[in-house]
Amino acid sequence: MNPSGRATQMEEHIISLHSKERWQRREAELIAWANRPKPKKRAKQTVIFGNSHIDAELLTTLALCKRMGIPTEYSCAGVSILDEPEDHSLYAYITFIASEKTEAFVQFAMNTMRHRLLVTFEPARSRYDVSSFYIQHNRSFCLLMEQCAKVFLAREQCI
Repeated sequence: MNPSGRATQMEEHIISLHSKERWQRREAELIAWANRPKPKKRAKQTVIFGNSHIDAELLTTLALCKRMGIPTEYSCAGVSILDEPEDHSLYAYITFIASEKTEAFVQFAMNTMRHRLLVTFEPARSRYDVSSFYIQHNRSFCLLMEQCAKVFLAREQCI
């Protein structure tokens, strides 16, 4: 924030709404996760999508977004504590390049997933970062994002 209290063009803006209690729960989960042992069990499950390796759990969602013309930039699922700790994402996320269709999809996802979704917007990069709000909710994030993409596509095809 600048001295006037307004966010600058370089900062991320949180656009999803969460209560103080939810932020406190998130912080407690973060502390517990940081202190918990993270044994190495198996490699992250990835597939090739375009020219990139992506988490297998996000393949359908990213494919549907591509089909709808909603560009994505980065993604990570890290859906299991059995994933490699150094490859494990604390929060599952997808980065979307801003566009009119992206904004409609992000708004639809926020309305559908409500408190489970954390959405930030970076004006300088013109992109949205959409992630699971809670730790250890990565698998449900992946499944819910896939469901959002399927329903959004179905609605789009009916118009």
